[in-house]
Amino acid sequence: MQWISQTLAVTLLNLRTIPQRLSSSGVAIVGIAGVVVVLVSVLSIAAGFTAAMEGSGSPSRALVMRTGADSEMTSGLAGPDTDIIKQAPGLRRDGQTPMASSELYVIIDLPKRSTGTAANVPMRGVESTAFAVRDEVAIVEGRMFEFGTTEVIVGRGASGQFAGLTVGSVVQSGQSSWQVVGVFEADGGVAETEIWVDARVLQGVYRRGNSFQSVLARLESSEDFDRFRDFLTTNPQLNVQVRRESEYYAQQSQSLSRLIQGVGFGIAALMGIGAVFGAILTMYTAVSTRAREIATLRALGFNGGSVVVSVLAESLALGALGGILGGAGAYFGFNGYQTSTINFQTFSQVAFAFRVTPELLIMGLFYALLLGLLGGLFPAIRAARLPIPTALREL
Repeated sequence: MQWISQTLAVTLLNLRTIPQRLSSSGVAIVGIAGVVVVLVSVLSIAAGFTAAMEGSGSPSRALVMRTGADSEMTSGLAGPDTDIIKQAPGLRRDGQTPMASSELYVIIDLPKRSTGTAANVPMRGVESTAFAVRDEVAIVEGRMFEFGTTEVIVGRGASGQFAGLTVGSVVQSGQSSWQVVGVFEADGGVAETEIWVDARVLQGVYRRGNSFQSVLARLESSEDFDRFRDFLTTNPQLNVQVRRESEYYAQQSQSLSRLIQGVGFGIAALMGIGAVFGAILTMYTAVSTRAREIATLRALGFNGGSVVVSVLAESLALGALGGILGGAGAYFGFNGYQTSTINFQTFSQVAFAFRVTPELLIMGLFYALLLGLLGGLFPAIRAARLPIPTALREL
């Protein structure tokens, strides 16, 4: 009990005197805050990209592609094959109409609004059932395009990120012109980066004949997936693979998310080394300026363990302040920031927003406390080993 009371007394004394050493303590606080801002903001890119990709999929929808294809870009399905796919059991129907959309996926070049540089923007040819299959999609500006024409609708993300995608504008791609007549939302999913057009018109423009690249099917329920998949994969007329849409987009996000996370942790580790040295210098200075005070406490009977804990507590407090400031800076500076990046699976742009999640803020605070602990460890040991007679003679 005596050790606890001594430790509390010394620790509270250290914490109360932090404002008196604010100029020197500020070096450690600012350094740790900078590390947290970088770590959280970089990881928020991965969180936002993953949310946009995974939020696009539904477990009650199935994506059918050619066997061996790792994305829609490398897939190919003949028109008769898509007709067979639409007869599979487990597929939801509206009367006699199967809730499935045979789709074509191409890439066009458009300039980014921010830089003017060319970017690969996906254009998706859809059938009239596309909206029934994707019930989260809704027109928010303008109107739906008319089938059989070169009219298109664009996602809100694409409209905000790329030039010439506002209602009334004309998109020029090669020798083709597309009239933008509407803007749609899709709950923040990857579809908001796409341009939608009649699949048959797109086939004619790109000379694809009666071919598609995928079929998106809405199932009766998520439990019907196995029945739907087994019918198609065992059908000798077909050479297809069937995946849940949610699993497909989750896999699409993995490569870039891992790359961003690796970069984020790498940068944070390098910056963390500098922040730790800053904290060490700060705490050594604090111990040096309070050498006589520490020696006096030791002479009065306070043990070395109490001194170690008190110095570490001060260092952790500085780390916590840095973590809170860094987390707040990342949240208010980056959360919701709209941008776009390339999806390495399809080599097309995906628009998304940075997401500074509670999990990232907690991670940032934990990292800040770790830096504070490392920064205070050696100064705390030095304070505990400080010779009492020598310290008392210091001015």
